[in-house]
Amino acid sequence: MGEKGLLTIETFLIAMRAFAAAKERKKAVGMFELMKKYKFKVGVETLNSLLDSLGRAKLAKEAKVLFGRLEHRFTPNLRTYTVLLNGWLWNEMIEKGFKPDVVAHNVMLEGLLKSSKRSDAIKLFEMMKAKGPSPDVRSYTILIRHLCKQARMEEAVDYLDEMVDSGCQPDAAIYTCLISGFGNQNKMDIVFELLNEMKENGCCSPDGQTYNALIKLMTQRRLPDDAVKVYKKMIQNGMEPTIHTYNMIMKSYFQIRNYDMGHTVWDEMISQGCCPDDNSYAVLIRGIISQGRSVEACRYLEEMTEKGMKMPQLDYRKLLADLSRAGVPAAFEGLAHKLNMVGNFEKSSFLGRRHERMND
Repeated sequence: MGEKGLLTIETFLIAMRAFAAAKERKKAVGMFELMKKYKFKVGVETLNSLLDSLGRAKLAKEAKVLFGRLEHRFTPNLRTYTVLLNGWLWNEMIEKGFKPDVVAHNVMLEGLLKSSKRSDAIKLFEMMKAKGPSPDVRSYTILIRHLCKQARMEEAVDYLDEMVDSGCQPDAAIYTCLISGFGNQNKMDIVFELLNEMKENGCCSPDGQTYNALIKLMTQRRLPDDAVKVYKKMIQNGMEPTIHTYNMIMKSYFQIRNYDMGHTVWDEMISQGCCPDDNSYAVLIRGIISQGRSVEACRYLEEMTEKGMKMPQLDYRKLLADLSRAGVPAAFEGLAHKLNMVGNFEKSSFLGRRHERMND
């Protein structure tokens, strides 16, 4: 791409994000340094993007080291500190004359909660109410989501009431947190009350995440038919299902051994133009194997290898035994050959050894 003059800033940003997500810190930084070779201006915003990518990949320590190494080359701005904000930078930010805005406070609030420092997070939240900047919808969402995950539903509802009293209107994200929290406690009556409240108050409508949360609650209870009803409502209201939506419903059908509907969900996903991911294939293949359709499972495994996907964790011994009983051990050999062709020598060798042992 460089030789053909096709590189753009976005190209490098995409590459940096991809390497960071794969925990390839050196390569992510390497892409950052490579920008200079191709005469791209590397400024503080580019640094911010790299630090953000490392932070999202939970490489906070690496981000801090990188910041220390590159700080002299760039003049950090508010976004730099907001991206890195995780406790140790808060005082430095104040000392350098920056006045943290509500966005910075929200990042700090979320960081404290993720670091299991709930008491410090509550103190920060109370300080925001007393001295400013005043908590916004995002502030309350962060706190309520944490409380719901900790099953502290009474406190979560108290903060919801406080939020409304302060003049902030709850949004779909907050209702989704509460719906998930009460649903996980099997308090489905409250779940439906919350849904009615959203509808009656007219403050917000369920969004895609709300519908996915409801679908998750139904599939956790192995009620895929109810999940499908929610899915249809989701479609009717113009929401676009995600790959996670289909994976949850498909898995739920396979769990109750309704294989026909499991396959129907797969077909629906394809027809809606949603490309199956690694997890989709894993759910389908495990469902197929549980039906004893080992040859078909091998075809999907080969399809995964052709797409460069990582093969799922399976009981390959059982798969080979099923193929042998079906009189088609060649399908197993074909899969091993396909893996070898795409360069997955380790897995190919593993399957080859399994095949030899079965023959012995």
